[in-house]
Amino acid sequence: MFDAKKLLDQFLGSQVPGAGGTVRDRADQVTKLAKDNPLATGAIAAVLLGTKSGRNLAGNAVALGGLAAIAGLGYQAYKKYQAGQAPAAEPATPAPAQLPAPPADSGFVAPEAVSDDFALVLVRAMIAAARADGHIDESERGRIMDKLSVSGLSAEAAAFLESELVNPVDLDAIIAAGTTEEKRVEIYTASRLAIEPESRAERGYLDLLAGRLGLADALVDHIEATVSAAKLPV
Repeated sequence: MFDAKKLLDQFLGSQVPGAGGTVRDRADQVTKLAKDNPLATGAIAAVLLGTKSGRNLAGNAVALGGLAAIAGLGYQAYKKYQAGQAPAAEPATPAPAQLPAPPADSGFVAPEAVSDDFALVLVRAMIAAARADGHIDESERGRIMDKLSVSGLSAEAAAFLESELVNPVDLDAIIAAGTTEEKRVEIYTASRLAIEPESRAERGYLDLLAGRLGLADALVDHIEATVSAAKLPV
């Protein structure tokens, strides 16, 4: 079985050997590595989403480990929601230079403690979001798999991704994995990180997902604002 947590990091393009320091420092390294060899970063989402304008996973989110980005951004949004803040009033500024880890008692599990099963759910959620506008047809799947074949993925991980692209999205299974409100926040956060909802189909999918997860409108607004800020160029 492949490493689901590693695959999630690769999906967000965050694997930079030896990267340390602040988020801004790591983002610079990610950018340089991506320019030298786009697939060296393992940015699977970029392969799935193509080069459509506005869909790049840029900024602070891409510089964090996949699970750390999802949990950290989800927690920040959840904390603001619980405090009763108004997301519409939040300035469109980048996330903090060093995104703090959620407290141990927050309900947002530390990356090293997340189960492989839930990491896999988050990957599936991101792929489902990437497929929402229907642009991944048979020919597109072939192109994607050709690119992934030279990305350093294990054969098992590549087979999993190919299966996810061919088979119908199992939204019921994704929803069922949201056994706590914090997990439901992370599922939506991961999905929102994967795409920019530029089409009605994408926006409609995210709205459907939020409704099926039972997330309050105000909480969704906070997640949207937090992820959007994290995607701003650094």
